[in-house]
Amino acid sequence: MDMPALKPFILCADDYALTDGVSRGILELAAAGRLGATSAMTNRPQWRRLAPALGALGRPLSVGLHLNLTLGEPLTRAPSLAAAGRFRPLGEIVRRAFAGRLVAAELRAEIAAQLDAFGEGLGRMPDYVDGHQHVHVLPGVREQLLAVLGGEGLAGRLWIRDPGDMPAAILARRHCTRKALLLRLFAHGFAAAARRSGFATNAGFAGFSRFAAAGDYAGEFATYLIAPGQRHLVMCHPGYVDDELRGLDPAVESRPRELMFLVSRDLEEVCEAARMRLARDWH
Repeated sequence: MDMPALKPFILCADDYALTDGVSRGILELAAAGRLGATSAMTNRPQWRRLAPALGALGRPLSVGLHLNLTLGEPLTRAPSLAAAGRFRPLGEIVRRAFAGRLVAAELRAEIAAQLDAFGEGLGRMPDYVDGHQHVHVLPGVREQLLAVLGGEGLAGRLWIRDPGDMPAAILARRHCTRKALLLRLFAHGFAAAARRSGFATNAGFAGFSRFAAAGDYAGEFATYLIAPGQRHLVMCHPGYVDDELRGLDPAVESRPRELMFLVSRDLEEVCEAARMRLARDWH
């Protein structure tokens, strides 16, 4: 009896341009054919310097805009999003979003500025859009994101990450369940709104992590391939640690651990056991 074909999934490395060390790790994985996509933080000061390396990759790689409203400096003047010239922390952005205290005009301007910076860095528009800490699905943010992308004529030309998955799939994985269910709640209605605006989304999402410095990441990754969706997307956060990273992000010592696994034969074995294969798209 013939074995069923391997099911494609996209493995996406978040946070390109967060720091030089993170970006170097992502580039190494992309060059080795271990990624289908990477998401770029275009508000980071090193983005324009690091962008050409993505364009120079000899392997096909989807590159997306990693909309960032919680780390570093905004590209526009946005008092509802930033204080003293720096983005407010995630918790405050979430509270303001649900209280309706994020100013629509400021959101549109910042989203447009980060989208423009992507184009200036790579000479083209992104293949998809997602959000750092999934801010793109927050109430108020999602509406302005869809409006900006639609206004740029990008409907039907890129897809958008939906970080919510089906409850049965989340429960079957038995990993970071509370975090995954919370993101499903935050993302409620997002995929439908995106479709109404002419944008496709992934169908199936995993990759939530506790960002532990030690442990069995191979076993953790295997849970991401349980109960995959029809357009399954897995996020990861690989990279090298440097002093800049330590002061910026909660994912620090876990990044080299992820990098070591993703470049190893163990990744192939986990994928083969799950009857899944790395891909740039879902076709």
